[in-house]
Amino acid sequence: MTVTDDFRTARDRLLELREDYERARAEFACPRFEEFNFALDWFDALGADPVRGAQPALVIVEQDGSSTRRSFAELSARSSQVAAWLRSQGVRRGDHVIIMLGNQVELWEIMLAGIKLGVVMIPTTTLMGRRDLEDRVERGGAQWVVVGAANAQKFDDVPGGYRVIVVGGAGTGTTPAGHGGREALDYADADSVPAEFTPDAPTRADETLLLYFTSGTTSRAKLVEHTHTSYPVGHLSTMYWIGLEPGDVHLNVASPGWAKHAWSNVFTPWIAEATVFIYNYERFDPAALMAQMDAEGVTSFCAPPTVWRMLIQSDLSQLSTPPRKAVSAGEPLNAEVIGQVEKAWGVTIRDGFGQTETTVQIANCPGQPVTIGAMGKPLPGYDVVLLDPITGEEADDGELCLRLDPRPVGLMAGYFGDPEKTADAFRGGYYHTGDMAVRDAHGVITYVGRGDDVFKSSDYRLSPFELESVLIEHPAVAEAAVVPSPDEVKLSVPKAFVVLAGGYEPGPEIAEEILRFCRAQLAPFKRIRRIEFAELPKTISGKIRRVELRRSEEARHGAATGAVRTETAAPAAGYGVEYSETDFPSLKD
Repeated sequence: MTVTDDFRTARDRLLELREDYERARAEFACPRFEEFNFALDWFDALGADPVRGAQPALVIVEQDGSSTRRSFAELSARSSQVAAWLRSQGVRRGDHVIIMLGNQVELWEIMLAGIKLGVVMIPTTTLMGRRDLEDRVERGGAQWVVVGAANAQKFDDVPGGYRVIVVGGAGTGTTPAGHGGREALDYADADSVPAEFTPDAPTRADETLLLYFTSGTTSRAKLVEHTHTSYPVGHLSTMYWIGLEPGDVHLNVASPGWAKHAWSNVFTPWIAEATVFIYNYERFDPAALMAQMDAEGVTSFCAPPTVWRMLIQSDLSQLSTPPRKAVSAGEPLNAEVIGQVEKAWGVTIRDGFGQTETTVQIANCPGQPVTIGAMGKPLPGYDVVLLDPITGEEADDGELCLRLDPRPVGLMAGYFGDPEKTADAFRGGYYHTGDMAVRDAHGVITYVGRGDDVFKSSDYRLSPFELESVLIEHPAVAEAAVVPSPDEVKLSVPKAFVVLAGGYEPGPEIAEEILRFCRAQLAPFKRIRRIEFAELPKTISGKIRRVELRRSEEARHGAATGAVRTETAAPAAGYGVEYSETDFPSLKD
């Protein structure tokens, strides 16, 4: 049997067991290849099949209604053509290539071509500025940059010995004033070579394929290294979580440049022989999104919590044919959102947990009872344990870790260029995620928070997510983030930063109402004691940077011991003003 046959056998077995979780966990073994190339061994095989090859692999619809559609056969041939052209221009196996493109067909062509060539790809969002690009060029060791014409000038002042390939304009041989004096190759020249490609050597399973910079929620972005199997093969677990099947049309709302885009817009749908559907929009419009979902027959939908929260503020009944599969990842989803979507669409959003460093580790899987607010259970291929942060012993409350014997296929190789950070993450026979969780008697795991986000108030350990889940149930709250606020007596008290829903104005009345609501829902030691209406600082990928909010609280209230409160100027419209329980006589203990 070939590696293609072995991969299909494993894939088909998971499809057979997609609603039999216990058997999937007990019987499934992720294939462990010595050699594997996703584009050559899998995608090209789909393209060569007379039936499968004719099926749509990628559909991109623009706001004006125009669309780009490619079958498996078309993308297979085009990516071979691009790989042959790149090689003719000097791109070699192992070269490090920054790919900075939007949701355009060339992104998928180049991703597949890069896999075929064996280059190391560094996907990068188009939103990056000069400082971030300098970091990516330097730490990523970039030798090539593939960038759209609209963003090519961003590299003009970025130092480094790399060459530039421009997609969509700026032809070969630019003047010294452009692209920092570098000659820019024109991607359109790839049209001139035959659509034939022969690899220079077999692709080892452990060869580096992807370098992803994390979004840096609590520290400097880490550089995660994935191989030709850790993502392409490891995402069998992601396919199982979503429940994707051949013929599905999958829409994932994620920006290029982040790992989640590779998860659900490249590897997972194509493993399942599903169609990747993209709707390009400049500004999020729930009604327009749902209209496109109806028009294209979307059967599977994945979106981060921010998008789900915006969707429930619109009329969900506008979608006449809701997806049969709905999932969320990035941060835990609140019960209020899950309930509203279930009522309108008749489908339960199933949370899943993974990291840039892994594929999906824990999830609520198809056909299984969903515990609202919980991440679910370990996926096939992952041996998940919780370690007490003090004793290091296995427990039902602690840091979420992965047992390394056997090593999960979907786990990163390490942090590129940082052996100390890698050793720390892989210490003691486990991979340490840095996330805290609890497990109930049925084995269901619930997210508590990042290890850096969980905090103590008096002698109680508090989870920001738990408190945020209560806050979001109030109709006036669109988004919320809870952090410790220094306090002379309790060490710290929970403070909520709140983004109000449409129709509500910040002020003491709504602050008192929300604080009173929380008092009725939470035990006394968990109560929100302070509230501030503010826009939430987020990473470029949309995750809340609670570290910035914690720092602002330390600046406002001083050290936890002997705190001296300092007032800050209040911006207009009621934002930036802190309200405390002690400000309202009705809320005093």
